[in-house]
Amino acid sequence: MSPSDVSRETAKVVGIRRLKEPMPRPIKTRIFTIANQKGGVGKTTTAVNVAAALAMGGLRVLVIDLDPQGNACTALNVDRNDGPGMFEVLVDEIPLKNVVKKVAGFPHLECAPANQELAGAEIAMVNFVAREQLLKLALQDFLAERENLGERFDYIIIDCPPSLGLLTVNALTAAEEVLVPIQCEYYSLEGISLLMETLQKIKRALNPLVRVSTIVLTMFDSRTRLANDVANDVRAHFPNELIDIPIPRAVRVSEAPSFRQTVMTYDAASPGAIAYMQVAREIALRGSAA
Repeated sequence: MSPSDVSRETAKVVGIRRLKEPMPRPIKTRIFTIANQKGGVGKTTTAVNVAAALAMGGLRVLVIDLDPQGNACTALNVDRNDGPGMFEVLVDEIPLKNVVKKVAGFPHLECAPANQELAGAEIAMVNFVAREQLLKLALQDFLAERENLGERFDYIIIDCPPSLGLLTVNALTAAEEVLVPIQCEYYSLEGISLLMETLQKIKRALNPLVRVSTIVLTMFDSRTRLANDVANDVRAHFPNELIDIPIPRAVRVSEAPSFRQTVMTYDAASPGAIAYMQVAREIALRGSAA
């Protein structure tokens, strides 16, 4: 092994050790929906890596994959076709506990998978009574039962599709907090404007408690003027919501899902993993002080 390889292995060990440093528990279960009506902004990547980092910090985390593409399942190496999934929870009203699976390699991380049938869920749900609150009700029952068993979850991370359909509305109705990943490009600013309009409608009609609590800058390239301009605009408009730790545009972050991993385990010493760890720690610190 060359000296550079030894140095990298040492850095990886140090990185993993830092990732596993305990993070403070929130006062109560925090439910986040990861949302942006614009696709390709790093929504699922942020969902799985923040969830993995929180779990590595000793917090109990559940990822709900509500995107029919099931990319969160891929990154967490969860088989989405092995048994029932979120389609059955929403449409057939089976208990959420019947679909939740442990994520291998993470003692504190679990996942409710998006099976292939979920693509037809919105059509199946259209005539349901209280169709916008199906996820909220299922999640309430699940969390109450787990808490009675002394297994309180610290974080629920809901990954939803990049569209305003019934699945996204269910996710926003079930959560109190919204985490918005913003790609450092011009069109992403338009996406957040649309999301804010949508949230106002959700607040008035379905969930008065939901709010954008967290914004994360993704795919940041400090060498470009546009990325820095977008970052400065977000800082100016959302000073309290922004976690000012940009996630760099990095090959390792993009590669990890093809190996059915998050970047947190694929390369813990990489800039992307370190940035997501810092973002997760800041989220945990804010939650402990709320």
